[in-house]
Amino acid sequence: MSDTPLKLQLKVLPTSPGIYQYFDAADKLLYIGKAKNLQKRVLSYFTKTHDNAKTRILVKKIASIKHIVVETETDALILENNLIKKYQPKYNIMLKDDKTYPWLCLKKEPFPRVFLTRRVIKDGSEYFGPYTSVKTVKVLLDLINELFMLRTCNFDLNPTNIANKKYSLCLDYHIGNCKGPCEGLQSEADYNNDINAIRNIVKGHFKDSLKNFEVLMHQFAADLQFEEAQKIKEKIDLLANYQVKSTVVNPSINNVDVFSILSDDEFAYVNFFKISNGAIIQSHTTEIKKKLNETDKEILTLSIVEIRQRFESQSTEIYSSIKVNVGENIKVTIPLQGDKKRIVDLSMRNARYYRQERFKQIKIVDPERHVKRILGQMKKDLRLTVEPVHIECFDNSNIQGTNPVAACVVFKNAKPSKKEYRHFNIKTVEGPDDYASMEEVVFRRYKRMLAEDEPLPQLIIIDGGKGQLSSAVKSLDLLGLRGKIAIIGIAKRLEELYYPEDSVPLYLDKRSETLKIIQQLRDEAHRFGITHHRNKRSKQALSGGLTQIPGVGSKTSDVLLKHFKSVKRIREADLDKLISVIGKVLGRKVYDFYKKNN
Repeated sequence: MSDTPLKLQLKVLPTSPGIYQYFDAADKLLYIGKAKNLQKRVLSYFTKTHDNAKTRILVKKIASIKHIVVETETDALILENNLIKKYQPKYNIMLKDDKTYPWLCLKKEPFPRVFLTRRVIKDGSEYFGPYTSVKTVKVLLDLINELFMLRTCNFDLNPTNIANKKYSLCLDYHIGNCKGPCEGLQSEADYNNDINAIRNIVKGHFKDSLKNFEVLMHQFAADLQFEEAQKIKEKIDLLANYQVKSTVVNPSINNVDVFSILSDDEFAYVNFFKISNGAIIQSHTTEIKKKLNETDKEILTLSIVEIRQRFESQSTEIYSSIKVNVGENIKVTIPLQGDKKRIVDLSMRNARYYRQERFKQIKIVDPERHVKRILGQMKKDLRLTVEPVHIECFDNSNIQGTNPVAACVVFKNAKPSKKEYRHFNIKTVEGPDDYASMEEVVFRRYKRMLAEDEPLPQLIIIDGGKGQLSSAVKSLDLLGLRGKIAIIGIAKRLEELYYPEDSVPLYLDKRSETLKIIQQLRDEAHRFGITHHRNKRSKQALSGGLTQIPGVGSKTSDVLLKHFKSVKRIREADLDKLISVIGKVLGRKVYDFYKKNN
């Protein structure tokens, strides 16, 4: 039997760097990838067993392969990124960003204007950015306008128009915001000195501007122009204050890009800093949806190429949270200590904050996705086979060894389902025995659920360590539920999670959402159990004196307490009132009892 076109294509793949494209039977592009060795990378799709279901589906759909050979791995990386943006294949992750970012423009014209724009026009003007926040650009523009007296008009201030006095001074000149270049009152050379200073400030170079202002301030002071000297001093303070707010840690760190990545099962979050002279001059975080269970390294590599293109970065050095290869001419460092490490940590913190904000937004606008994400994370963290949509948690309460009770709280879709909460009075256990009590309530709970054919939970949580957990497991064994319902115990002291027949506890990150849900269940079970316990003790204390009266039982005492609200009021009630509530015979007995004992 002859080889299929796909098998022939696989046999003749080169070992060179390049990109590969997978197409389905309808010649629709499915996926674009890069490789240092095309043959080795592509064959791995067809020879390996893939854990990810989407990858298995992709491989089944591949009907043909095309490839493009390039000189280096870097070229392959850039080409892959450009083709993904152009064709947007179904199985590729994409860094979607529909925003039009703001830029700071230095217009190419005599006496250049400086302004914010979202349109980059190739007319020779200088553009700084893009910035991820309009607020950042406006703060920078406010600083520039405070420090320098620039024109805002759109007049054509060429030498001929100025010589012919085509334009007249406007209000900006009269209020001290412009030096009047339109009438030749400011030379172009003097104006361009300010423009050069602005270039340096935008790039994060503050030193020259501060030095020039200081020289000017001393000149005014020497000439006894103290008012002008004070104005320059205020500008120095303004610029120094802006510099302090912009500086991260070390001014010697210059022209560096910083990248970090944080991810979960479905999404990755990449943060980018542009550092110049120790100052963050750009910051951007993006969310990327995973398609084929991509690794953090794969996602970050693609993200670095895309973000650097978007922000037109020419830096030759990158600080990163993980090792990536993005080109022969770019040095990638993973700092281990010092100021460089603190910058990467700051980048990671920004990615984490962005992720938290996205979670909060999703919780509001897409609660289903929020719940699905949490349940998926719990399944992964707790090593479950299914998502714990229905969770039940048990807690015992026997304060001072009296009135032993237990509580069962129920969470559905990671939220309390209070109508399904249950409390239990311990029936078969004498004295305060937590282990036996836990065994009893777990048995009673699930025996009844089985008898009534109610849906069982996917996860049971026992408030207690290995002892209480073992007792609960005994009941599941008796009911034939062992292995059908996952069960864990949580010990209070160190928040240790115990599994049946495993002496080594599991410790979750204190900040993890899974641990927070378990703690919420445990605390809710404790609260519910304590409330029931207190109510039972209070009721016993109240009714205890009444049931000592001959002929008065618990039902009669309940009726009396419900009507009179307290034993004191019952004691003080007259005979007619008591008779009207519990009848003539019992009323007389209660009345005589308290008369006799008063």
